Amino acid sequence: MRFLAVTDFHSVYDRVPEILGKAGAVDGTLLAGDLTEFGPSEKAKELIDMLPRPILAVPGNCDPRDIVELLRREDANLHENKIRLGGVTFIGVGGSNPTPFGTPFELQEAEIKSALERLLNDVKGPAILISHAPPKGCRDRIPSGAHVGSEAIAQMGSRFKAIVCGHIHEDRGISRMGETIVVNPGVASAGNAALLEADESGNVKVELI
Repeated sequence: MRFLAVTDFHSVYDRVPEILGKAGAVDGTLLAGDLTEFGPSEKAKELIDMLPRPILAVPGNCDPRDIVELLRREDANLHENKIRLGGVTFIGVGGSNPTPFGTPFELQEAEIKSALERLLNDVKGPAILISHAPPKGCRDRIPSGAHVGSEAIAQMGSRFKAIVCGHIHEDRGISRMGETIVVNPGVASAGNAALLEADESGNVKVELI
């Protein structure tokens, strides 16, 4: 399976054709949040209609909470949800751990951990996480040098073959957290994206485009 991985559009979709051209043929889209810039949620339908399906999407901290309903209507919601494709279980948690800015979709660390524990409870075989927030200590560095990712995602990260995240615009790239690949595809409104390939055994390859 070969997926387009994108995040942080913030209501700016004019680079989507360029991204799709660079990506080539894919089997679907992994969408890691901030589809809009504080809404409205219906704005995100414009983006959903442009991306290759199936779309596995979570909201970002800058999305209104009712965007989950839109994603459900579009059969694209992965927030606090899971879906199995090609032998791999994709798990999603959107929003972010608390920020200093009081953005619309923030979750306490305990809420993130509880959701991940519930979703992982009966998973057999490899799993990939789509989260807006990165794990603390990996692809989460802001210009001051501080790490601002989610402690809960970091604690649970070893359960996943890969984590696709966003949120921290300045820390685009691919890293490893133990055996787990962590990718922040970068700000899609600037034309950034990544490709993720996974086989039924959960072997994962990622490249930035």
